[in-house]
Amino acid sequence: MIPLTDNEMLMLQGNSGVIGIVKAGTNNLFFLETEEEEIVLGLEPDDLLVSSGFDTEKTTLDGVKCVLYMIREVGTPLIVLPKHHPASKRLKIVVSVGPRTRISCDITPGTHPEQDVLCGVDEFSGVEILGVPGGVEFKNLNSGSIKRIPFTV
Repeated sequence: MIPLTDNEMLMLQGNSGVIGIVKAGTNNLFFLETEEEEIVLGLEPDDLLVSSGFDTEKTTLDGVKCVLYMIREVGTPLIVLPKHHPASKRLKIVVSVGPRTRISCDITPGTHPEQDVLCGVDEFSGVEILGVPGGVEFKNLNSGSIKRIPFTV
């Protein structure tokens, strides 16, 4: 288990991508927007917001942090694109929320309303990220480096 507080963020950096992780904290309502409906997601404080970026450029690292901040602190909704939407090819960062996230390179970015799967780079495919009391657990993590950084802008 890797300890994580509400004012910290974990950055898992690999050779070709990055994953950012923060606790849901005390803001327990998040909104998921699909083409047909708005879904209200109620999260527990130890649940996670997980963001996946598809390269390791500084702008992507900053963007991962910014997207998580926008969702958790500002209240920006999560948006799910319809299958085969042309914008999914241009997404540089995608997000999932909940107690558990499984990384998959076999899905189309931004098109899955199921919040337990998140598109990621090949080297993180199959990794599971679990929110546990006081921290985060990883399963099937075989590469990358993890840094704990302040969660501020």
